[in-house]
Amino acid sequence: MRLLAFDTSTEHLSVAVASDQAGKQRRWEFEGVGGAQSSAQLIPVVMQLLKEASLSLQQLDAIVFGQGPGSFTGLRTACSVAQGLAFGAGVPVLPVATLMAVAEQARHTYLPLASACRVQAMLDARMGEVYVASFDYQDGRWLRRAPDELCSPKQLDFYAGASLAGNVFEIYAAELSPPQGTPCWTARPTAQALLRLAPALLQQGLALPATQAYPLYIRDKVAQTTEEREAQLRRTST
Repeated sequence: MRLLAFDTSTEHLSVAVASDQAGKQRRWEFEGVGGAQSSAQLIPVVMQLLKEASLSLQQLDAIVFGQGPGSFTGLRTACSVAQGLAFGAGVPVLPVATLMAVAEQARHTYLPLASACRVQAMLDARMGEVYVASFDYQDGRWLRRAPDELCSPKQLDFYAGASLAGNVFEIYAAELSPPQGTPCWTARPTAQALLRLAPALLQQGLALPATQAYPLYIRDKVAQTTEEREAQLRRTST
């Protein structure tokens, strides 16, 4: 299977290419600073990795991208690049939920030999809020147990028996109160996680035409007003 995967939903830029060559799968990877730089870096990095892998866009089986939730600018970048490259090459896209990618990256890092686990994935949503979703892993596949949600750390309901994973533990250390003994794993969505998730998702028929490369937004608002920021500061200081 020949796949291109990338995620720009956080402050990191993660890109990877996978290709079966001589009976073995090889990968070419890039990890760097994302955020505002993603829009300028993503296409050059993609083309460089494809060159290293001796692949053209037309030879890909799919273009896999982190669909969201996450940074508004990052999601727009990922979707527009995935759509443009896939449409031009005539290949499908595979949108993957970024919170599922967080859960997969955590599992791979902290429980690589486990046949089953339960993960509650979280990403910083800014404005004093977090994106959160819960998943169970069994027999090589992830099953979503709760839809993506947006809430303040203090309002977070913890999924029974789940390990926590994400990029929120330092940011909201004073507000998160998980049950005692709950594992808290630092993790973020990566292109490598997307590649590991892709085969099962493709088997489920979740690949889409390039024109359907849409972002998954949970929050409708991009920024707060001055009054809202001041109110948030008052709430967090009490």
